Amino acid sequence: MADKRPREEASLRGIGRRRLMGASALGAAGWVAAGSGWLLAPKEAHAADPIKMGIATDITGAIAPSGNADWQVAQFTVERINKGGGILGRQIELYLADTASDPKIAVGNVRKLIQEHKVNVVLGGITSAMRQAIKDPIVNRGRTLYIYPQLYEGQECTKYLYCTGPTPAQQCNKLIPYLIKTLGKKRFALPSANYVWPQLLNKYARKLIQENGAEVVFEEYYPLDQAEYSATIGKIRDGKVDCVFNTIIPPGLQPFMKQLYESGFQKRGGALACVYFDENLLNFLPAEEMDGLYSCLDYFQAVDDPFSKQLRADYDKRFPGTKYLFTAGSASTGIYRGIKLYEVAVKATNGDLKREVVSAAYDKAKIDEGPGGGAEVVPGHMHCKMNMYIAQCKVEAGKPRYDIISSDKMVDPKEC
Repeated sequence: MADKRPREEASLRGIGRRRLMGASALGAAGWVAAGSGWLLAPKEAHAADPIKMGIATDITGAIAPSGNADWQVAQFTVERINKGGGILGRQIELYLADTASDPKIAVGNVRKLIQEHKVNVVLGGITSAMRQAIKDPIVNRGRTLYIYPQLYEGQECTKYLYCTGPTPAQQCNKLIPYLIKTLGKKRFALPSANYVWPQLLNKYARKLIQENGAEVVFEEYYPLDQAEYSATIGKIRDGKVDCVFNTIIPPGLQPFMKQLYESGFQKRGGALACVYFDENLLNFLPAEEMDGLYSCLDYFQAVDDPFSKQLRADYDKRFPGTKYLFTAGSASTGIYRGIKLYEVAVKATNGDLKREVVSAAYDKAKIDEGPGGGAEVVPGHMHCKMNMYIAQCKVEAGKPRYDIISSDKMVDPKEC
């Protein structure tokens, strides 16, 4: 086996040991340097050939907080499987490619997973722009199974590409009627980052808003790094907007939330909704700016089922003091779900790792337990049914948390 002392590798360009993970933690977990990234290799030798799994996520760049959360959950999930004997006695080797929040960089790094390491499956991608950039080198040119774990705008129906995060139907079909019919909000603003997820999600949301008797006062798109929102805040005030359905993301998120709060929108009774807000965001912004915010995700840490609570406790024990929490909006739940469904699929093939064979089994895969509940792939639709939760951010003594308002079992993704 290769030397287990981690070494900086050219492929991760600039990610030192401290930035990726503590050196002692890497050694303890069995991390070794591999030609184009980092490899989680089992500490003990096994007779059967390993299963090679690639993780392509943002270790660096603007979306690194989400990417590092996904990466830690992937390590955690694979370690649990390997400690339990692997999949049919075969250990999983986990390879990392940093997509660096930059599709141009990502394509080259992801190609190495396919061409150099010959991984059997790839999980990852956070933004839809990233998914679009890396799916061709994975699925088409690379002829490899791809699992996309993030909540997203829907309409991804590519063969051999499975989506394990929530869709617009799962996030909006109950949340938007709740905002209108329960809270009485009638005038919506849709401030948005300028890329495909907000554009298509807003199209779906607008239809629901209008069908439920409310109206969209304005819908606008801004560069991801927009810093000045005074004109937007003016439109919210002058248009008597009573619900802001936000899809602005970092780094533009911080100035928007600050300026919206300072305008007194929430104090005047305005409602704020953002469907990617999870517990990782609670430490990203001042608590008062998020007080009262509504979100809808497949898991919140307030979900009170024994499996979810134990899973979170085990994760926190594996990564004590981590700032990268096991949450839903960061795609951590989709990573866990995607890996466990892959485990079920490979077992169903009796260990045959050919893409076509595993894909046919993945299409019918189901897990009974997971963060927020079980999940099952809808046959022929490449998406998952899962439990969904509406929650509201509450701040007490300066500390924010999410309280569950409602839940729905095994919600259909209504895709493909």
